[in-house]
Amino acid sequence: MSIPVQTLPIEANKDITIEQYISIQQDIANFPCYCDLSAEKIIISENITLCGTAESTNKHLTFDHENQLELVVFSNICYSLLIEIIEQCQLSVSALNAINHRNNLVSFRFNVTSSNLMKSRELLAQLALKNKVEAALVENPPQLTSPGLLVMDMDSTTIEIECIDEIAVLAGVGEQVAAVTELAMQGELDFAQSLHQRVSTLKNAPEQILADVANNIPLMAGLETLIKQLKQYNWRIAIASGGFTYFAEHLEDLLGLDDSFANKLEIENGKLTGKVLGDVVDAQAKADSLAILSEKYSIDKKQTVAMGDGANDLVMMAAAYLGVAYHAKPIVLAQADSSINHSGLDCLLHWLK
Repeated sequence: MSIPVQTLPIEANKDITIEQYISIQQDIANFPCYCDLSAEKIIISENITLCGTAESTNKHLTFDHENQLELVVFSNICYSLLIEIIEQCQLSVSALNAINHRNNLVSFRFNVTSSNLMKSRELLAQLALKNKVEAALVENPPQLTSPGLLVMDMDSTTIEIECIDEIAVLAGVGEQVAAVTELAMQGELDFAQSLHQRVSTLKNAPEQILADVANNIPLMAGLETLIKQLKQYNWRIAIASGGFTYFAEHLEDLLGLDDSFANKLEIENGKLTGKVLGDVVDAQAKADSLAILSEKYSIDKKQTVAMGDGANDLVMMAAAYLGVAYHAKPIVLAQADSSINHSGLDCLLHWLK
């Protein structure tokens, strides 16, 4: 369709943010709207409120809004950095789809095209990490306001610690176990093999050390807010962990989660035996849990999200419609659909449509 537009000249000041050019208070009926961004000017539909003095172009431009790829950035990002992202990630902006006010933050969703989405995402992850900002390229992502499924890793994702490392410290084998954990998360060791290796060092440790860790377990920033917001829209939330049922079930009860999958430590006469009962919850088992829960709760695949930080989360993240790397290892960051590098878990609310 043909639409009238306005042009806003851009100042040279590199510290000016997007919200200082485009007002965050807009009538939602005005979206999506035509938008073209450059280092020199913003061209945008005339019904959008700008913070500067715009020039009327008296032009009518054709607005084609068929593409489903969006660049999501927060309103306080410097405009110059936004342009750098667009240029370096080889994106073309065609529209402003929405301005979302969620969890006391505001994000802009730009309709974009990319000739190589995988490369654009890789470059975006590097730029976001380097500049300490959050940004995402999402393609027709799950809807926040429709029921969905979120499956999260536990250690270093849902909680701030690696439980097995904390147990090992109390058992007197902390350094030995932590070194193996790091290699496994980087993808340099087979996960099941590394788990058995680490658990074997805990033989004869008292069961009480599990309670000591659980009672002081630090929740990841933004976790409770994320759960509360998703629950308002009837989302199902679960943990799929290569860690242990003792802690996963503790969190399930504490946070009102719907399910959890984890490994069960063998305990006899109040002491750990150094063994894991049953099959190991490895990368494939985590991915399988997503399918199991999707069927159990009748959740469409397009409404599924998986979050994790380690190499053993990659299969699960690939199985979900949206895979999010959270404060992740480089191997995970390079392969994820999107990432959260500096903020809390509740940043995910802005990656959803």
